Amino acid sequence: QPQLVESGGGLVQPGGHLRLSCEVSGLTVMWTEMYWYRQTPRSEREFVAHMAAQTGTTDYADSVKGRFTFSADNAKNTVYLDMNTLKPEDTGVYYCKAHEWWGHGTRVTVST
Repeated sequence: QPQLVESGGGLVQPGGHLRLSCEVSGLTVMWTEMYWYRQTPRSEREFVAHMAAQTGTTDYADSVKGRFTFSADNAKNTVYLDMNTLKPEDTGVYYCKAHEWWGHGTRVTVST
C-alpha cells in the first residue's frame, strides 16, 4: 500500500514562508496525479493545489494562487508545496493525496 508522509509544517509569522514536503513510496509521483489539501478551523478539507501526471502541469485554489507553488523532485519521489506571503487564514493541517491515499498531515500555523 502506498505511503505519503508530509513534513515541514510549523509556526510562522504572517508574510512568512514555509516549504512542505510529501515523501511518497509505493507510487511514482511522475506518473501520478498529486494533490495538496488543507483543513482549516473554518472549513472542511479543501483543495489547495494539483499537479498533473507526466506533464507536471499545476493548478491552484484561488485563495492561494500566486502565493503557493507545487513542485516535484522525481529522483526523490517527493512533492513540495512552497508557501509564500502566508496569511493567518492559511492556518490548518495540510495533507498530501494520491489516488485514494492520504498522508497524516502536517500542521501550519500563521500567527504573530
